[in-house]
Formats: sequence, structure tokens, C-alpha cells
Amino acid sequence: MSSTELPETLAAAATAPRVGAVRVAEGEELRSVSLPGLTLTVRSRPGTRPGLEPALYVHGLGGSSQNWTALMRLLADRLDGEALDLPGFGDSPPPDDGNYSVTGHARAVIRLLDASDRGPVHLIANSLGGAVSTRIAALRPDLVRTLTLISPALPELRVQRSAWPTALAAVPGVASLFAKLTRGWSPEDRTRGVMALCYGDPGRVSPEGFEAAVEEMRRRLELPYFWDAMARSARGIVDAYTLGGQHGLWRQAERVLAPTLLVYGGRDQLVSYRMARRAAAAFPNARLLTLPDAGHVAMMEYPETVAQAVRELLHEGGDGHRSNDRENRS
Repeated sequence: MSSTELPETLAAAATAPRVGAVRVAEGEELRSVSLPGLTLTVRSRPGTRPGLEPALYVHGLGGSSQNWTALMRLLADRLDGEALDLPGFGDSPPPDDGNYSVTGHARAVIRLLDASDRGPVHLIANSLGGAVSTRIAALRPDLVRTLTLISPALPELRVQRSAWPTALAAVPGVASLFAKLTRGWSPEDRTRGVMALCYGDPGRVSPEGFEAAVEEMRRRLELPYFWDAMARSARGIVDAYTLGGQHGLWRQAERVLAPTLLVYGGRDQLVSYRMARRAAAAFPNARLLTLPDAGHVAMMEYPETVAQAVRELLHEGGDGHRSNDRENRS
């Protein structure tokens, strides 16, 4: 057991009841992958024809593989897609060692790729998943063909005020206190709050999409490790922000060899829009897509636009030319 692990974490994982079924869209498949000390749920959208290149989608803090349903569908004629639930999120139970650090999540993704022998893949990630995937691309370039980062959680010197509550969740005890204080909140209330924080315009969410999100929120709240996974992963992001030298995320961004697409939303309340230019300068072979009206989850708000940008990356990614100053606006 790690020195930072709560004793009840493993017990909760071992005795966690099976709660409501996870939603699976038409054309998707869900499977469980067992690795030593780790079990991961993987959602797949097989390509529309044999021989397509593989892609792996990595969600952000509090998200799940369901965040990628729309984008995977749009890219199914070009990519054989898989999206995982990181340990403790979606339908994946907590890791046996209780390690929710950025490195811990990166290790889980690497182990999945090594075990499945699918690499190198087109790695597509959001938020926390963006930090995790940056580390993977720097440390294991053999696993990454191209890298797409949507609002990646890379260190900011001046975190915008709207992101403070997420950072506070990393403080020991705050997540459990918040859970107690909000015990009376309905899943609908919680879902509206999440959408107000993550979407540039929550009005873009369809009634069906909202109901699906409420259903998933209700399911997650029944998981005994839900708040612990959130708190520990938030702490992992904060800890990663403090690392310097070769382990720092910005230093690792400079080591990424894969052609990279960076997507930033102008209404993002969690990752500052002003970080877009710094990121474009840091990654050696990057292109930048800025969406002034998007929030933190552009792949869910503007999936068609993001899919087109990914297609362009796939088409031009092998030419080796730096396209750092190329910026698209929608």
C-alpha cells in the first residue's frame, strides 16, 4: 500500500457493488481488460473497414470513455477507436495501489497499450488525459503516432478563478466535506453544475444528452470510491504542476516527437485560453485549433470541427513539417 493511500480504498474497490449499467451507444463495444493490479474498462468503436490505424482516447478529471462517443463515431471511417476509463472513473475500479497521480494514470495507459500490442496509436486526450498523454508521448514515443490534446491540464502560473474549486478538491478532506455538504443535491442539479463549468454554452446539450449525463451521474454517486478517485486525481494534477526539471510537464512537452494538434476553447473555465500560444510554442511539431465559443470539452461541444482538425493532422502528420503558427478559428 502506498504511503498516501487511504486504508479503505482497497476495501471499497474489493466490495464495490455493481451499480447501474454503463450506457453503450449503437456501434460501440465494451470490454474489461485485466492487468496485474489493474482492471480497465475499454469502449471501442471499430473502424468502418479493416486495416484502419488505431486510436486511443483518454478522458479528463471526472470524465469517462463516454466523453468520446461523438468523436469516435465521426472518425470511425479513418480510425479504429478505443477509449478507456481511467482507474477509478467510468466503469473502471480503483487501481490496487491507489495511485492516482499523473504518472500512475500514464502507467495504466502504457500498460494497456503494451498488453494490447496496438501501438503506436493516435493518442487523443482531454484535460487530465492531456497531461497524462503528454507524459506518455515524451517517455514512450514508440507508442504514439500523433497526439491530439484538447484543453490539456498543463501547469499554469496564474490559475483562473473559476478553476480554484477543482484545485481545492486536491486538499485532503475537502472532497469528502463537499460530498457531505451537497448530500441533498439531486443528480440533475449536479449535472447542471458540471455542464455550466465544462461547456462554453450548456444550451448546446440536447435533452437526450442531458438525461444521459444525469443517468451517468446517478450511477457514479453510488460508487463508494467516487469522491476518493476525484480527490486523488485532482491532487495528482496539482502535484504534477509542482514538478520541475525533466519531470516537469512543459519540459516533457518539448520532448514530444509526434505531430501534435492542440485544441483550446475561448470559454474554458478550467484551462486558460491564454495557454494556447505557450503550448503551441512548446510542442516541437504542433498545430493549433482555437474555438472561441467552446468550453473545456470541445470534442463534445463541437465534435465535427474537432474531427475535421484531427483528419487534417492525420493527413499531414507524416510530412515532418512544423506547422506551429497555423491557427484555425471557428
